[in-house]
Amino acid sequence: MQVSEIMTRTIRVTKPDDTLQHAARLMAEVDAGVLPVGENDRLVGMVTDRDIAIRGDARGCDPTRTPVREVMTPEVRYCFEDDDVENVAKNMAQLQVRRLPVLNRDKRLVGILSLADLSHRSDASTAGDTLRNVSAQSAKHSQSV
Repeated sequence: MQVSEIMTRTIRVTKPDDTLQHAARLMAEVDAGVLPVGENDRLVGMVTDRDIAIRGDARGCDPTRTPVREVMTPEVRYCFEDDDVENVAKNMAQLQVRRLPVLNRDKRLVGILSLADLSHRSDASTAGDTLRNVSAQSAKHSQSV
């Protein structure tokens, strides 16, 4: 099964120069904790609710003036829409991520693949294994901190 068969196609994108407040509002509208950051039709980063809280709010940034680019993660991990779901799920577990942006072969953003997509639309064991591995790695990390 290919990623394109189970990914979420309806996505909202924020821009690097949008404010943290704008990005947070977009997240609230779609009930998501992450947004792709796009510029000139290209994926340039990802911003999470945690980025806004930890990198932004905790540092005293003004959410009405601080641009997303100051807190986003510019190193984006992604997959392609024609990748095999099981291989991507294994990669998600190794990377310890719960969602990946999905690109076409022209490197244009076409969707998001989340653990929820895996659990609702793929083999249950694939989703379960991925979640178990992501959670186990996260637990190991938090215990060692």
